[in-house]
Amino acid sequence: MKKIIFIICLTGIISSCDYLDIVPDNVATIEYAFRDKVGAEKFLTTCYSYLPEFGSPGNDPAIMGSDEIWIHAEEPVYDARVGSFHINRIKFSLQNVSSPLFNCWEGGNAGRNYFMAIRDCNIFLESIGSVGKDLDEAERSRWIAEVKFLKAFYHYYLLKMYGPIPLIRENLPISAGTNEVQIFREPFDECIAYIVSLIDEAMNDLPLEINNVSSELGRITQPIALAIKAEALVTAASPLFNGNGAYAGVVDSRGTKLFNDIYDANKWKIAMEACKAAIDTAEAANHRLYEFNDLRYNVTSETKRLMSIRNAFGEKWNQEVIWGIPDLTTDQLQILSLPYFTTTDIQLMGSQPILSPSIEIAEMFYSENGVPINEDNSYAYANRYGYSKSTGQKYYISEGYETANLNQHREPRFYANLGFDGGIWYGNGRYKDIGQGTATETSWIVQCRQGNPSGKTQSIRYTATGYFPKKYTHFESATTSTGISYTRLAFPAIRLADLYLLYAEAKNEFSGPDTEIYHYLDLVRERAGLKGVVESWANYSNFPDKPSSKEGLREIIRQERMIELCFEGKKFWDVRRWKIADKLLNRKVKGWNVNGSTAIEYYNIINIESIQFQTKEYLWPLSQSAMRRNKNLLQNPFWEN
Repeated sequence: MKKIIFIICLTGIISSCDYLDIVPDNVATIEYAFRDKVGAEKFLTTCYSYLPEFGSPGNDPAIMGSDEIWIHAEEPVYDARVGSFHINRIKFSLQNVSSPLFNCWEGGNAGRNYFMAIRDCNIFLESIGSVGKDLDEAERSRWIAEVKFLKAFYHYYLLKMYGPIPLIRENLPISAGTNEVQIFREPFDECIAYIVSLIDEAMNDLPLEINNVSSELGRITQPIALAIKAEALVTAASPLFNGNGAYAGVVDSRGTKLFNDIYDANKWKIAMEACKAAIDTAEAANHRLYEFNDLRYNVTSETKRLMSIRNAFGEKWNQEVIWGIPDLTTDQLQILSLPYFTTTDIQLMGSQPILSPSIEIAEMFYSENGVPINEDNSYAYANRYGYSKSTGQKYYISEGYETANLNQHREPRFYANLGFDGGIWYGNGRYKDIGQGTATETSWIVQCRQGNPSGKTQSIRYTATGYFPKKYTHFESATTSTGISYTRLAFPAIRLADLYLLYAEAKNEFSGPDTEIYHYLDLVRERAGLKGVVESWANYSNFPDKPSSKEGLREIIRQERMIELCFEGKKFWDVRRWKIADKLLNRKVKGWNVNGSTAIEYYNIINIESIQFQTKEYLWPLSQSAMRRNKNLLQNPFWEN
């Protein structure tokens, strides 16, 4: 029996030199793994198993590594739910070359080695042809297409972090010499071209949609493949990688430039076309913007709108989700986000509500008029940190409750995404709308001042800022006599609204504002109960002509993405590809005084801590050990010292 013939000691990529260890029935052979359909399908599952843990607080850098989420302390009591705090330290500018945080080049500090994922994809593609007649050709072709996509995606995931990477087109044979394994990073544009080519090769053999929903949800479809292709091409067209003069001198020992520092407008055209193709295919597969229509619950139009916004993210496998990750049901997110509504909840400690959006996130959402609060000509922006009794907002805020002006007269997405002092919280054990049922049946009223159930009642397990990420909790998860019963949700890696906004961005960057861009923006805004972009700015903004210029519409589109996709792991990557992270992420993190027990004490702005971002952090560093092992690797810009 022939032993495994693929070497994985690509010096500087994989940290150790071992042979692949596949052990079905204790026989370590590739032939055994691919001798029949059952073995090959297990290997297909292995290729899927490397998918990132989207939405995992301790394993997705775009959650706790983002400025959207704050925690008050890295307490050991949270370890069971968080996993680790390595990625939380990214926002403190603690990334380093000696022991990189979220190291996906070699694995370590909450990161996994994605070159190993690519290696296993290559093994599958090189070996699937040996499976006999029990695997029919249509299914074989589909599996090959899925693994080609996965191989492309793993390259792309590395690319987002590191920029130019080695392209592992095929595994090296065991006879490879030292020089062969001392591989180079390839130019960024070549990496993008390779990723796109793999996806294009896979397209024809992927299904348009999943038919066997009981067993195949989460497997790759044409809409998934085209959505990731579109996102990759938008990334390639964005300022970080398209004409970034800061990377002009990055040349390896071959004399190869790893970045093209000359701006190319045609990249936006290519990205625009890819986004439109992805939208058309997704809609052909019956993906639509989600609307809440659960007949079990009799809710008002206002609450229905909030639930449409909240459940577009949280309702598992809803029609808007293009790609969800089935194995990651994000119970951790719910456990770390759901407030204590009663003193019994505190005693049961079923949740550990420590994920805290900052005041800056609260300020990011629009006013009720659908424009930024600092632009709204009728919003008292200067007095936003004061407080007053709420009136006329009973589906959002308890009538007569003293709460911050910042929390009042905001757009519905504010109330669907955030829990706050005085805010109405529908679901999670109470399913009667405002005005229905008894006081113990109708929606919760969140009370965040010290001593109240949702406030700081102990030194741990509380919101440090006074806000909760409501979006992270499925509305049917509820406290029971033994803890909390969680309704699972599949974290959406990409949904249709994301594609609409990517298309609007690419088209604006290529050709400037037009009615089609407004159309896609307005589709997203309409679900949120807002008027169209042009109408809203004309009627309510101090800058009524803002949507008519490319620069103004760019700013609008970016804020729309940050609002619509808040807490979904998008802002972390967006502010990097837009090359604005150094402007947004060097500041104080602010919250309310959660030690205050009265309104006058509570509604004071507290500077909690500082977050930092250095220019070099736009790209992850390669570790010093990786650089020592492979002399042909070039360190990312500004990490040499």
